[in-house]
Amino acid sequence: MQQLTGLDAAFLAMETPSVFGHVGSICVLDPSTAPEPLTLDRLTTMIDGRLHLLPPFRRRLVTVPLGLDQPYWIEDPHFDIEYHVRELALPAPGDDKQLAEQAARLHARPLDRSRPLWELYLIHGLQDGRMAVYTKVHHAAIDGVSGSELLTAVLDITPEGRSVEEVPWKAEKEPSALEVLARSAVSLSGHPFRAARMTYGLLRSVPTLAMSLRRDSDVVLPSAGLRAPATPFNKTISPHRRWAFRTLPLDDLKTVKNGLGGTVNDVVMALSTGALRRWLIEHDALPEGPLVAAVPVSIRSAEEKGANGNKVSTMIAALPTNLADPVERMHACSAAMQAAKEQHGALPATLLSDVTQFAMPALAGQAARLAARVRLLERVNPFNLFISNVPGPNVALYYAGARLLGYYPLSAIADGQGLNITVCSLDGGMHFGLIADRELVPDLDAMVGYLEDELAVLVKAAS
Repeated sequence: MQQLTGLDAAFLAMETPSVFGHVGSICVLDPSTAPEPLTLDRLTTMIDGRLHLLPPFRRRLVTVPLGLDQPYWIEDPHFDIEYHVRELALPAPGDDKQLAEQAARLHARPLDRSRPLWELYLIHGLQDGRMAVYTKVHHAAIDGVSGSELLTAVLDITPEGRSVEEVPWKAEKEPSALEVLARSAVSLSGHPFRAARMTYGLLRSVPTLAMSLRRDSDVVLPSAGLRAPATPFNKTISPHRRWAFRTLPLDDLKTVKNGLGGTVNDVVMALSTGALRRWLIEHDALPEGPLVAAVPVSIRSAEEKGANGNKVSTMIAALPTNLADPVERMHACSAAMQAAKEQHGALPATLLSDVTQFAMPALAGQAARLAARVRLLERVNPFNLFISNVPGPNVALYYAGARLLGYYPLSAIADGQGLNITVCSLDGGMHFGLIADRELVPDLDAMVGYLEDELAVLVKAAS
């Protein structure tokens, strides 16, 4: 048995009938490179042979009675891989729009908590003989980095794959309620010591944070306040989703970085800012001031590489949607990200995980449902959206022998943040996945197109 951290459990507590805690991806594949046809049976066999490299895939939840403490993972004694690996086919012509629509529908279904929290679909019928694999895993089990590590467990660097040594697996007997309560009693006894450590860390960080805030006053875009400006997508969401995806050449982003300064991630922020600005203008909803983005940051140490669960913190950065000039926006994004990094570095890296550790699941779940009923995050919103950039390998990869053409993320949205932009770099491409509430952003395809337009403008300026 392994207990979830408070941050892991927070992704369970956040769920309501319209908010889901899972994340996902679409792998677009060229099956012509595979030594043998890519079928459901072959994919199931491949996944089954690598389950020891995918620890969350055989673990399911055991909750503590009355929600008094964080739940536990156990090795599921009733694990059935055929429940988790499935297939479907797109109708003709099988274009990217149909793939996006199908992925959005699959992503809008909650996972069954009585089983390991993942599902995988082999999708047939794409144009040009392509196939796709849609995977979703609950955020309680993985973050962006550990999710990428899980992906590498099923990918190979040659079509022929690699030999994987079988590792014996032993299921666990489901513990009784009394056994779970006894374990939690030991865990809860350590709370006062963790609280003292967290308080000490915060007190030590106050002087450094104050200096960072004073320096920030000279930045082109000062740090955002406690409330983000209202936009059409910062409202209570429905259970329905839209998803759009696009690949941009990594070399083009590097051209912008080299010509205008900053980092590749700064370019991602500038592209997102420009696309958001244009979309807001089209909808007559551009605020006077900048938007505010939450940017996840991995705090996973070298020793924690390969560990599952969430090792993540969050930076808050201004998005200069109020600036009309693309080059000026690029420079402002770089300055805003630098300021965000300084402020984030002034705080304890584990602050988010430490704070959530004290949230009792029973109360946290009730708080999430109450906040949804009163539309709390629609009224008092600390940021407008999440923008994530997850680095990946810059080499050709194969999924069950099929060449990986694109890896596109599907993240999570919540009340008050009905839009998410996530990008993964892989094999020379920056693969953008935008997900939104179906009603709040009905024209998500247009926003993806604006990303391409922004990149063309910045490449021209950088050249």
